[in-house]
Amino acid sequence: MGGHVDWFHGAAYGAVGGALIEALVFNGRVLAWQAARRQARESRRRKLPPLRAYVDPPADVAAALSRVLLGAVVGWLLRSQITGLYAAVAAGASAPALLRQLGSFRTVQEVVQGGAASPGERNPDTSEPVPPAAAHPQPPQTPETPGEVGS
Repeated sequence: MGGHVDWFHGAAYGAVGGALIEALVFNGRVLAWQAARRQARESRRRKLPPLRAYVDPPADVAAALSRVLLGAVVGWLLRSQITGLYAAVAAGASAPALLRQLGSFRTVQEVVQGGAASPGERNPDTSEPVPPAAAHPQPPQTPETPGEVGS
């Protein structure tokens, strides 16, 4: 794979990247469960914490599927920019962050909002004036719980 990837491989390897990140998130939850069990054993508690307290199958499967889908979408979107397997996997792994960053660009916001608003004009969705492009804040960072990677 020396040149650009085709649409199928971009999407497939992007999905693999999303799946790898979700596997890391799951691993973090299992390690937290393991640490809680060790702590319970050391304090001689009768009842050990169940795995179900750390893993929620329906929610975790939904999150995993969405991450795989986002990875595939980013791999497909960036296929003409990706020049190899590892780049496609990395793009898929960073899909949520890439899409958040892309969504913060002024031109994308203008397309989504259906027109260009100049600095100082009123944004039709709010009563606030549109700040200059350099003044747009970064998207909020979601707090991560210990042992989780970007979930």
